[in-house]
Amino acid sequence: MTTLRNSVQLIGRPGIDPEVKTIANDRKMARFTLATNDYYFNNKGERVEETQWHSLVAWGKTAEIVEKLVKKGKEIMIEGKLVYNNWEDKDGLKHLQVEIVINELLSLEKASE
Repeated sequence: MTTLRNSVQLIGRPGIDPEVKTIANDRKMARFTLATNDYYFNNKGERVEETQWHSLVAWGKTAEIVEKLVKKGKEIMIEGKLVYNNWEDKDGLKHLQVEIVINELLSLEKASE
């Protein structure tokens, strides 16, 4: 049951091509945003669609897979965990950033021929 703790699964489309960097000790890091869509019906019976944007990050081998497979607009499925980053800037303002650290990735698009 420990694998269920802090587990996130999403299916969506990247809003941008991933930004991939090589950092200390030749370790890769990839960042991008993922859009997920949901809908409901309002009081008038009209379908209303809402888009949520999620910040994602991948490290090491997973970042290398992201670099190869993930492209803006191409549907993917990810599994990962939520990470909360808190910091205080030079002006004393507190900031909170919520990210999903990707553990697994699956492309849901057919391969190009």
